[in-house]
Amino acid sequence: MLHGGRLGNVREDVAKFTSSRKDDERLADAVLAINKAHVAMLMEQEIIQWQNGAKILAALQKIVSQKLDPNAEDVHMAVEEAVLAETGPEVGGNLHVAKSRNDQTTTAIRMALRNELLRIMLQVIDMQESLLATAVKHTETVIIAYTHLQPAQPVTFAHYLLSHVDGLGRDLQRLQSDYERVNLCPLGAGALATTSFPINRNATAELLGFDAVLENSIDAVGSRDFIIETQSALTLLAVNLSRLAEDLIIWSSPEFGTVELPDEFTSTSSIMPQKKNPEVLEVIRARASYALGDFVASAAALKSLPSTYNLDFQEITPKLWASTDNLEASLAIFAKLIPTLKVSSNVEGKAAAGFVGATELANMLVSKYGVAFRTSHKIVGALVKSLIDSKQTLLDATPELLQNIAQKADAIKLTVKITDIAECTNPRKLIETYKVQGGPSPTEVERAIKARSKTMILTKTNIAKLQGNLTNAEKTLNATVTSYAQSGSSKNGKLKNLNL
Repeated sequence: MLHGGRLGNVREDVAKFTSSRKDDERLADAVLAINKAHVAMLMEQEIIQWQNGAKILAALQKIVSQKLDPNAEDVHMAVEEAVLAETGPEVGGNLHVAKSRNDQTTTAIRMALRNELLRIMLQVIDMQESLLATAVKHTETVIIAYTHLQPAQPVTFAHYLLSHVDGLGRDLQRLQSDYERVNLCPLGAGALATTSFPINRNATAELLGFDAVLENSIDAVGSRDFIIETQSALTLLAVNLSRLAEDLIIWSSPEFGTVELPDEFTSTSSIMPQKKNPEVLEVIRARASYALGDFVASAAALKSLPSTYNLDFQEITPKLWASTDNLEASLAIFAKLIPTLKVSSNVEGKAAAGFVGATELANMLVSKYGVAFRTSHKIVGALVKSLIDSKQTLLDATPELLQNIAQKADAIKLTVKITDIAECTNPRKLIETYKVQGGPSPTEVERAIKARSKTMILTKTNIAKLQGNLTNAEKTLNATVTSYAQSGSSKNGKLKNLNL
């Protein structure tokens, strides 16, 4: 369409190479809305004749985004060609007055992205709710927690699940903060310097559901930091999901035996009939790297660009959608998988073999027998070494053995009660003593579950408000377009009557 003026005929291979048409499908509805709002504003500002604007709006109302010409250069040209076909060039040729594909493209991306963000936010909450519902069932289910993949201390499975609820909570906060900067309107910036026509940028911004105008015109068309910020937040979310997947993959192995994955989320080997492979979690773990890769690729594409618009931007947007699609799929799978996990109840034997009560044994020497912690740490370490050398566990520790080791390790005479040692070797008893805020004791975990539930309710309410704002804006836009398309030849301040 744009050749025949400054440029001659375009090469077909060049047009295909630079076209974004295949990636434009998810922008089509946004582009239609942008054109409707823009034309309504042009009419109100008396930039185009009212009757011509009414014809353009009537033509836009007839366009179905799914039926736009797939061979057009991009979705923007497809919409314009459809309007021209309906109205003719003398009328439809005014559709593009006072706007550029530069400001229209970034506006459309922001409109599509804010919907994606709201969907992902709700999916994050769905996963948090899944984790919390599962945690409620496991406030007294003891598991061994690891550091460096070595047995460390006992916790409850509910306490572990809450750690991921809180991680997702921070992901949610980042997405909410990102949404505030995404929901700013670049429309009216033109190619880079706005326009000499007396447009009303605030009117179109409000009709399209934006919170405010992205004011500086160079910044409006030349910035894609909102994409990088979104991808950054999605990358952190992907990393958190990957770490959860990694835990469950390791813990489901026979060597750890902490959880059993449901059959429907696993597969078997083509040759080894005993295998139960955690392939779904492996795919989630792998796809987290896609989010990271797309983020890095986008940042690398932007870092050396000059100001204002460059077609490099076109290559970044598909990576944004790849990230949103990736995370939506992984979150949906996780929300279904978590409630079906089975947790092993055989913890006492593993706790003893892993010496997970050693820390509390050292603490007990401090609190009950007045031993300095570094000294008690040394004594208990020597005790563990002695037990390992004799192929014993902490269950085999005796007051006599502890007294002998204390004498050898630090020349200390200790007379410890057998009951004090026994309390340090019972993982269930230990967990009950971890009542510090944020600890794994059942009472503290139950308190945390209630607190997180309240937070999620408030967050869902806030997201519902954001969705409601977009829905109301869409209704206002549709009402405006219908009114203007059917009106006569005078405006009568209709935009102002619609509280804009």
